[in-house]
Amino acid sequence: MSKTTTTRYEVAEHLRTPEEMAAYLEACLEEADGDAAFIAKALGDIARAEGMA
Repeated sequence: MSKTTTTRYEVAEHLRTPEEMAAYLEACLEEADGDAAFIAKALGDIARAEGMA
């Protein structure tokens, strides 16, 4: 039986258009429930999608 390997899911690789980024941020804002760290992570994901390090 072979072992299953997993890789980390990188959301920034899937945010290709401004519309997708806006929808992602909107969904995160709805889910955050006031959690500033969650919102900061979402903004970081969008920044990486735009090529920022």
